[in-house]
Amino acid sequence: MSLARPARTRKATAAPKPAKKTARNRQGPRTAPPADRSAAQHRANLLESLLRIRRFEERCVELYSAAKIRGFVHLYIGEEAVAVGINQALTSEDAVVSTYREHGHALARGIAAEAVMAEMYGKATGCSGGRGGSMHLFDASRRFYGGSAIVAGGLPLAAGLALADRMRGQNRVTCCFFGDGAFAEGEFHETANLAALWNLPLLLACENNLYAMGTALTREHAQTDLAMRAASYGMPAWAVDGMDVEAVEQASRRAVEGIRTGTGPHFLELRTYRFRAHSMYDPDRYRGKAEIEQWKDRDPVNRLMERMRENGEPVDEELARIEQKITEEIDHAVEAAEKAPEEPVENLLRHVTSASTGPVS
Repeated sequence: MSLARPARTRKATAAPKPAKKTARNRQGPRTAPPADRSAAQHRANLLESLLRIRRFEERCVELYSAAKIRGFVHLYIGEEAVAVGINQALTSEDAVVSTYREHGHALARGIAAEAVMAEMYGKATGCSGGRGGSMHLFDASRRFYGGSAIVAGGLPLAAGLALADRMRGQNRVTCCFFGDGAFAEGEFHETANLAALWNLPLLLACENNLYAMGTALTREHAQTDLAMRAASYGMPAWAVDGMDVEAVEQASRRAVEGIRTGTGPHFLELRTYRFRAHSMYDPDRYRGKAEIEQWKDRDPVNRLMERMRENGEPVDEELARIEQKITEEIDHAVEAAEKAPEEPVENLLRHVTSASTGPVS
């Protein structure tokens, strides 16, 4: 299957002009210049965040295969740059609404790996008390308002959060992650229309990984330039290389800054790719191996490390430190999840019926 996008697409007319520095020309000369310490440290932090998600997801594969984790699991491997880059632009006061492919979003938001892993196990110490599992991570203290098993289900919720902030006069941004499949749902178009009409402080972050489950973008959409279509609602919208964490951060900061100044919702089409199947149940027969390998050449982790090397930054030393730190962190998370208690049967109706309901006999 060809990866080329249809020739009929064109640039969104309402989108801001792209920044002068692109992913292509930002790589710099082959002779490495002296590293800027602050920029180098920031890239090291980005690398750590990317690797935390990658290693966490890889461990989830092992645990799922060992039947430690059950139910549906949707991995974020390959898309890490989107979650990490966008969260650089958000503050702790901002809100995040996610999808069912949300492990990376939760970790990038700062939810501890231990709390996420316990939730994967369905344990009481999980971030959702063991009731949500992989698709329903939630942490109000981080203003992370969870994933949804319904495609596009988070969009109306995100609009409501943004509306509440606007009505209260709070200068906060709500970021809603969703996939290209959600773009075909009525919830997206209703949300985009109302957000633009009401000038809501909403960042619409479309993770375009080219497939809605097993349906290719070109089979579902007559016009595949999603940013151009979003711009028709009168909001700034543009496409971003979702495999480049620095490009995502730059675009996100620019969008969030615009939202905070009162210019209303912004839309980012983050062109990315998942290296794994749609879910652990998916046989992944709708795309070719050559296509997957071609996208792996743009692995966001490797691209960032290559850029760090070209900038003369101590990548190997940082990598060894980061890998050791993350390994210990995930090992501890798994151990804690194994030992954590399950929610007692007496709490079966908790959060289901009113507080006055007595314990289950």
